[in-house]
Amino acid sequence: MPASAPFNSLSSRYLPMDFSGGLTAAVVALPLALAFGVASGAGPMAGVYGAIFVGFFAALFGGTPTQVSGPTGPMTVVMAGVFTSMQAKYPETGLLLGFTAVIVAGLIQIALGVLKLGKYFILVPYPVISGFMTGIGVIIIILQLGPLLGHAGTPSLMAALTSLPAWLSSINWVELLLGGFALAVVYLWPSSWNVWLPRPLAALLAGTLAALWLPADSVAIIGDIPAGFPPLHWPAFSLEVAGELLYGGVLLAVLGAIDSLLTSLVADSMTKQQHDSDRELIGQGIGNTLAGLFGGLPGAGATMRTVVNIRAGGKTGYSGAIHALILLVVMLGAGQYAAHVPLAVLAGILIRVGIDIIDWPFFRRLSRLPVNTVALMLLVLGLTVFVDLITAVLVGVFLSNLITVERLTNIQLDSITLTNGADATEKGCSAEERWLASHQGKVLLLRLNGPLSFAVGRGLRRRLAGQLSHRLMIIDLTHAHLVGTSTAMILDELIHTETAQERQVLLVGVPDKARKSLARLGTLEYLGTERVLDSFSEAMAVVDGGRA
Repeated sequence: MPASAPFNSLSSRYLPMDFSGGLTAAVVALPLALAFGVASGAGPMAGVYGAIFVGFFAALFGGTPTQVSGPTGPMTVVMAGVFTSMQAKYPETGLLLGFTAVIVAGLIQIALGVLKLGKYFILVPYPVISGFMTGIGVIIIILQLGPLLGHAGTPSLMAALTSLPAWLSSINWVELLLGGFALAVVYLWPSSWNVWLPRPLAALLAGTLAALWLPADSVAIIGDIPAGFPPLHWPAFSLEVAGELLYGGVLLAVLGAIDSLLTSLVADSMTKQQHDSDRELIGQGIGNTLAGLFGGLPGAGATMRTVVNIRAGGKTGYSGAIHALILLVVMLGAGQYAAHVPLAVLAGILIRVGIDIIDWPFFRRLSRLPVNTVALMLLVLGLTVFVDLITAVLVGVFLSNLITVERLTNIQLDSITLTNGADATEKGCSAEERWLASHQGKVLLLRLNGPLSFAVGRGLRRRLAGQLSHRLMIIDLTHAHLVGTSTAMILDELIHTETAQERQVLLVGVPDKARKSLARLGTLEYLGTERVLDSFSEAMAVVDGGRA
């Protein structure tokens, strides 16, 4: 697409290329949608409906023209947990409440986009993203061990870990071989053939055909699939479940936002365009809201499908919409054939998805990375697997921000000049330093060269603790062009501390913005206008004239 074309251009000029990209993406999406639907506990068609509704509306209303959306591994893991929790507490309406949580998630995403908060989701630190994505990959693999070994799967990680010894003691070797065969096809399928028949679809077809030669009752299959357009699932709501619906909605909305916007960055790097984060969240929100209304899984931008779409020629949002329409046509006409797909084959395909989600490059570089980075990633990984995603992300971001604040504090402290001229020499020192030295430590200069964060106050007080002999402090703000509330409060505290110890303070070169901040705090009024000077040279004259 030409660089001058708008980011969301839906020009029919690119329809042939968009059709090629959409068709190829649909071929990749179909087996994954079926697998994600089964893994979620809502059934295979929930995955397909999610791919159709999220894929169609996110493509037309989103902010990344070449992005293909639909159910993803991370979203499916979280959705499985939501379904499990709802059905355990509310057996009669649990499934409907799960879809209501999807609607809530969609509405939250729309709100995030309208409030223009999209840019903040891609500011999550890399170790945190690496940790929770790796954790999700581990969860997917563990959850698929049951179907792979010939047992009924469970959407609960702890239940899967508890059942693992029993599964290993009674392996269905036919299903294990079938799932292993599908996994081998996904890994060994030649890249040159992948253009014409993508790996997931090849594994699905090969595994299903192989199962047809086996005795009818020896392999568990998807089973009956409802035909026709999905019915509406009106949201279920009561004050009793409001907290759980909001929690599940926030969890899905945040994960979907991060997942989608990271995929948008991949699309940007391939197309040399710039996505609109806020519009993308609105598009994803519309898609997820409608998916929940029609019994579909929540979705997000899918990296593999997006890359396939771009490589096959997709240029605009029409490609994602075409992918969704092709899935709709296929399922309306060929849904009966999908009923024969073995669950072990889907497990093999999903295990590959889980392996791909794990951040292997991070693990390969463990020995070269800082200890705090590795510890943060492993902590988030552990919290994702054994607690929940929201806790993992919140703890990870909080700890990462503490590390960042510490680093910024050290940088800011290094930029502060604090001297009484004691180290000045006749050669190579400035007139200011010689002047300070002439007062034999009685005058102390504090010069700020940039903004100060709230954490700098303690470090500054520690440095001042070693300066006890001065009787007058000159605070020079000539080069401090950004004095916000934190900096102003630090200066206000410092001025009050100095005057309380019967030391005099002169404030020099106060910029207009800094003057407003200090005036709001009452600092200038406390200090007195005669002690707020325009330049350091004026301060020198005041001191030498005995007026300070």
